[in-house]
Amino acid sequence: MSDMSHSDLITALQTHGMRMVNPCVGQESRRGGAGPSDHKAVTIGETTVMVPVHTAPSFDSPFLAAAPDATGLSQLTRDGEPVGTVRFPTKAKFYERRTADGIPYSHIATLHSRDVLATTVLQTCIRYESRKKTCQFCSIGQSLAAGRTIAHKTPEQLAEVAKAAVELDGVTHMILTTGTPAGKDRGAKVLAESAAAIKAAVALPLQGQCEPPEDDAWHQRMFDAGIDTLGMHLEAVTPEVRQRIMPGKASVPLEKYFSSFEAAVKVFGRGQVSTYILAGLGDSREAILDMGERLCAMGVYPFVVPFVPISGTPLESHPAPSSEFMTSILKPLGAMIVRAGIRSVDMKAGCGKCGACSALSTYERLKVPA
Repeated sequence: MSDMSHSDLITALQTHGMRMVNPCVGQESRRGGAGPSDHKAVTIGETTVMVPVHTAPSFDSPFLAAAPDATGLSQLTRDGEPVGTVRFPTKAKFYERRTADGIPYSHIATLHSRDVLATTVLQTCIRYESRKKTCQFCSIGQSLAAGRTIAHKTPEQLAEVAKAAVELDGVTHMILTTGTPAGKDRGAKVLAESAAAIKAAVALPLQGQCEPPEDDAWHQRMFDAGIDTLGMHLEAVTPEVRQRIMPGKASVPLEKYFSSFEAAVKVFGRGQVSTYILAGLGDSREAILDMGERLCAMGVYPFVVPFVPISGTPLESHPAPSSEFMTSILKPLGAMIVRAGIRSVDMKAGCGKCGACSALSTYERLKVPA
């Protein structure tokens, strides 16, 4: 399979989703919560990606993964025709443990892809609490309501689980995201406190993710606490789509994001600040690529992923973008990122480095000389 077909296959899987003959193999799929939800970790060649398996499009997907054979390989077909083989990463060993007060480690942090630990430090958000303000795609409250996590993970709990995940499962970096609290720091304070405790327990590269704090001094405070890379997520790139899809978060203007990006790059360095952009919410290809060009020039990595409609959210019936639409964005964006010298492989930690929610990193590799 060529690099191009490899990239195209990942993009097609992430837009169409996948059906499974045996949905119980590999890591448990996630339903609800922050980050990649309603997905399954799937390894295609040497690349592990997150593929939707519980979404409306996935139920009618042309892709079907057969039950694994004796070697652990599953044949992948599209409309009945073989297109390749896949593997499913095994369940994390650290999930078998509990904290001293009896909380399962899986309620504190989860394994994403095959070697990335992720947690939502605060599972509550001022945006999510109001129907008029909530981000229409977000399911941060679902896993809390279902009893699969706790509202606030303490620094001590996070440090304990991070250390175990490194020792038992070979985790190589960790993502700390958070619902937005009421304070002007917008989550930076709790991220800094968490990072300091984790770094005291284990040498693990960390990404923090929050809305732009009101005071740019928080960038340095987060860096000093042990956060190696910072994510501040736009999700949508045009004012009209931001207002329609995430009315509460749109109260933080794009100009604030740009000034915060600029300040953060001075602290963390080029390519160590990133933003998450969901393609398929209404922004045009041209708008996303224009934003990508502006971000690359600033040294901010534009991690563009296909929108996945998550069950139980206001956008659960919103169509996923087509694979053609995604390819038309990711292919030129990958070349743009390489020209800017901010490749995902050089990122210390975070969603862009993991790359499992998008084929973007595979398109970067198409443009990198051997």
